[in-house]
Amino acid sequence: MAARSLWRAKGKLLLAVTAVGGAGAGAVAIANSEDPASALKLSTSVPIRLLRDAATAATIAFDYEYSLWGLPEGSIERERAKREVHTRSALRLQELCFKNGGIYIKLGQHISQLEYLVPDEYVKIMRESLLNRCPVSSYDQVLEVFKKELGGAPDEIFDEFDPIPIASASLAQVHIARTHDGQKVAVKVQHTHMTDTAAADYATVELIVNTLHRFFPSFDYRWLVDEVQESLPKELDFLIEAKNSIKCMDNFQRLSPHIAEYVYAPKVHWNLSTSKLLVMEFIDGAQVNDCRAIEKLGIRPSEVSTLLSQAFAEMMFKHGFVHCDPHAANVLVRPLPSGSRSIFGKKKPQLVLLDHGLYKELDSSMRINYASLWKGLVFSDANAIKENSVKIGAGEDLYVLFAGILTMRPWNKVIDPAVDHLVVKGTDTDRSELQMYASQYFPQITELLRRLPRVILLMLKTNDCLRAVNRALLEGSSLETFLIVGRVSSEAVIESKLLQSRSLLSRLLVWFEELRLEARLFAMQIALWLLKLQKTLTL
Repeated sequence: MAARSLWRAKGKLLLAVTAVGGAGAGAVAIANSEDPASALKLSTSVPIRLLRDAATAATIAFDYEYSLWGLPEGSIERERAKREVHTRSALRLQELCFKNGGIYIKLGQHISQLEYLVPDEYVKIMRESLLNRCPVSSYDQVLEVFKKELGGAPDEIFDEFDPIPIASASLAQVHIARTHDGQKVAVKVQHTHMTDTAAADYATVELIVNTLHRFFPSFDYRWLVDEVQESLPKELDFLIEAKNSIKCMDNFQRLSPHIAEYVYAPKVHWNLSTSKLLVMEFIDGAQVNDCRAIEKLGIRPSEVSTLLSQAFAEMMFKHGFVHCDPHAANVLVRPLPSGSRSIFGKKKPQLVLLDHGLYKELDSSMRINYASLWKGLVFSDANAIKENSVKIGAGEDLYVLFAGILTMRPWNKVIDPAVDHLVVKGTDTDRSELQMYASQYFPQITELLRRLPRVILLMLKTNDCLRAVNRALLEGSSLETFLIVGRVSSEAVIESKLLQSRSLLSRLLVWFEELRLEARLFAMQIALWLLKLQKTLTL
């Protein structure tokens, strides 16, 4: 009873603090608004959203407290009850995100990628709903954005304009249109007053997260709020997104010409684009995790997985400019326009990268440290893993945990010399083991996320997105994926060492190291082929 009384006291205080904060959140919205009159109208909804937040948090907290009361720790009954509460709570959180929209959906999408930190029920429910079923702005609201940004209605700007969007995301929705010269385009329209609601919602979420942290120190998601505060203004400026897409393609042409043809970003119509409207070439393709649609295009899903792994490894370890939101809705697959085919007679794939709003840059030092860390992970080099984890910021006490989060494998598997030591089978045993670690080491994971540079936190999110897509393409992780990561990270490290070499002897030593790496990668490739052959013969 004492515990319940304490919870009720904290709940009341939380409600009081959030209610008092409503005025502050509304004031922030008005102060930061480009349109104070509209923001004043919006600020009337802030207290309602705050109460909705508090009510959802209180309901979830009570459900956990009541449902698990008296059930022994570790018992089958408690585990069953906990899974049921996880599902109910995830659905409540999903409903809150949909009702409040905007930044809440963005945060929900973040949660859907935190496989190492939140229960599986949250990951599945948030991932299934918040990536593809976001709220839609009315045509009147779209019309308002057009008149404000381009001075005319869509029917005046375009020869044809479909008022029904083909997709909607947390910040914007996409319509199909045709220009007066006959080109089919995709028109990305920002949800109205997004800037204002984002300011108010950010203040609200920050208040709640800080309050919860004050009461429950182990609950520390302030890093996530800080990241949203930094990245959201950039995502709300579509001209920055357009420039990011051009820079990304330029990096592939300059730094990764061997796969530049296989990665594409839609061309931007600059004369029709503003900070809140983005008009791009329309690309038709299959969603990257839709195996059936990919196969109908005459493409092997395994080749898509290989290309996806290579493209993002090149971004992380060589370009230092990384698309940090590669979830399934943001990556399309189409046959390579040149019509080239693989040795199996299948069409070669091309990745089409969409939504270039969220990019992160790794400076040269961080990029090489991160590449060296992944090289150590792939080659089971415990000393390299520790050394580079410490350089990145994990510390000597949490580097083992950092390696586990990056690979989703326990330490004994990370340093196992077996060629397939990082492969996750995706079985129920694997998933329950990961959830056990997440529950057991929650405070340490929270502390690690607090320590790591925000750019690395976004790399973790990117890894989680890629892992989810690859799992759909391959029904589990693939050894070939890790071989690609090992090769590209090793190439980046070797290139860096060659640039720093000042003498012939040092260059010869680097070349000798490169030969050793090539031999090791070749041996791993042979092992991969043998494993595939064994699997084929046993079918």
